Amino acid sequence: MNDEELERLGKMMAGALRHFPEKFNLKTDEHGWVNLYSFIDAVRARSNRFRWLRPHHVEAVVATDPKGRYQIKGNELRATYGHSVDVDLDLPTENIPEKLYYPATPEEVDIILETGLKPVDRKMVHLSKTADDARTAGLHRVENPVIIEADAKRATENGFVIMQAGKTVYIVKEIPAEYLSKVEE
Repeated sequence: MNDEELERLGKMMAGALRHFPEKFNLKTDEHGWVNLYSFIDAVRARSNRFRWLRPHHVEAVVATDPKGRYQIKGNELRATYGHSVDVDLDLPTENIPEKLYYPATPEEVDIILETGLKPVDRKMVHLSKTADDARTAGLHRVENPVIIEADAKRATENGFVIMQAGKTVYIVKEIPAEYLSKVEE
């Protein structure tokens, strides 16, 4: 695959697996899994450019994705985070780092520190493994993100379920303000 095909396929995967599987006539199970061959057929039907698409192409995208956004298990495929549709992700909850990070805009940082982190345009809050990872993620929204640290150890000890969704991404339903602090530069 060339870079343009890789980017187009990645966008189609995100749309079909995270946001609108019905537009691809895909049926997801409760955990977000779809049949790999059904996904390939759906992509081929939507775009003549991908009439050559085979399972090994999708497997290569999954294996080389730097953020670990997708999983393949047998003949099943899913996105591991970033959903705007309801799914019950059964992701790992062990070995969660003691601290996780969130990139905020300068305008929202005080509100977050007062009210906590809640999902906005997705179903879960996305946290990063390191402050640098959060900063990189935040640069997609704002020129100079403010980094918020979440005390993940204390939050999980108090019953908040944090799941590892990618190589550097962790998700949680919410993080109350008492577990948050601003990272001073």
